[in-house]
Amino acid sequence: MIVDASASTRRHQALSDAKGLLAQLFDDAYRQRARLALLTASGSAPKWQVQGLKASSGLRTWLEALGAGGGTPLVAALTQAQQWLAQRKKRFPAEQQRLLLVTDGRLKALPPLLPLECPGLLIDIERGPIRLARARQIAAALNAQYRHIDDL
Repeated sequence: MIVDASASTRRHQALSDAKGLLAQLFDDAYRQRARLALLTASGSAPKWQVQGLKASSGLRTWLEALGAGGGTPLVAALTQAQQWLAQRKKRFPAEQQRLLLVTDGRLKALPPLLPLECPGLLIDIERGPIRLARARQIAAALNAQYRHIDDL
């Protein structure tokens, strides 16, 4: 899971609404005893919060403290996540992998992206009167499903 927590996600309560969705996903993962990897994309570089651990109540504490700020190192986060998923697949070939990306897609430029090696879902949290609509382009480049948070 990659969560874009860049400064642009503060606009129009985008990150706040995403936090509600993430809380539900964390609860579901906890009940299913699913393993999660969680990477935040904010500031100057992505940061791992959890790597391959079972979902726990500690994620709720992290989520409550999550704030938005800084740049959008989304491409670096995607690269790190894809590398981590490839290594994980070698170690646990029977494990089902999925990538969830929560972003407003507000990048200065959209560089070429490699398609995901596993099923993916991009949840677009961009809101406001002027939308760049880059999240849909990112989803297409990753070969991931696209959904806007308002449609969930």
